[in-house]
Amino acid sequence: MKLQFMWIHILVGTVVLAAGFAFAGVALAQGTNPNKVPDLEQQADQNQQLKQRQLDQTPTPAAPKVDPQEEAAYKAFYDASPQDADTRIKLGQDFLDKYPKSRYAESVDAGLTHAYFLKQDWKSFYASADGALSLNPDDAAILTMVGWVIPHGLDPNDPDASKNLDKAEQYEKHAIEVVGTMQKPANMTDDQFAQNKTALLTQAHSGLGLVYFRRQRSDDSAKELQQATQGSANPDPTDLFVLGLDLQSLSRYAEAADAFARCGQIPSGLQDRCKQSADSARKQAR
Repeated sequence: MKLQFMWIHILVGTVVLAAGFAFAGVALAQGTNPNKVPDLEQQADQNQQLKQRQLDQTPTPAAPKVDPQEEAAYKAFYDASPQDADTRIKLGQDFLDKYPKSRYAESVDAGLTHAYFLKQDWKSFYASADGALSLNPDDAAILTMVGWVIPHGLDPNDPDASKNLDKAEQYEKHAIEVVGTMQKPANMTDDQFAQNKTALLTQAHSGLGLVYFRRQRSDDSAKELQQATQGSANPDPTDLFVLGLDLQSLSRYAEAADAFARCGQIPSGLQDRCKQSADSARKQAR
């Protein structure tokens, strides 16, 4: 899921990992900050997810009839533009207030998670995600998103920081397991299904990579970020930058230079720093 963000805040003073959380200087870089606005591809993914939820939850002939007003309220929520977070939030909260036991509740909670994501309302973001996961613990899209946001917005001084990183790691690992057992919906093409799985796995490996980077586990972080960026036509520039830092800390300077160089080719708040870091890593590789 390629994601773009509004904030650019780079505070890295060196290109090697120092003692302590080096990621504190990388967080909030363009390409990883959780304060992001999904691009058109991401919005399409979200619409597809909501549509699939609606189709998957269509009543069977044996199921009891649903209140037409409930159906209309859900349709209004589903039809609202993903870009109009305020409308989505109002319609979604109204729906859950009126129909808290609806079979559409998990779908609405998931949609609200995306809306609060856009609004940067993190308390409500996590609450909606918790609601969705309480109804469907195997929701790979929500698992990957929450597990991805946590390490990027983490305050290392938070007394719950380690516990939150544990949660992110658990979510991403479970998401990878879920994606591995997914069955293709009948109304989705093979290409759509493959692209959806690839997007989820990319984000999951990206999230895990940043969890491990936070914990100064450079080798594990590099392995995850390599999976998140290899073969991608549009890799996350901060994934590449952090991958370069990981590889530098492992004295794999030529590989680090390649990662920084790829990052330097992508327009972002990290572009100049990546170019400088690539030059530095090349000198170290000699």
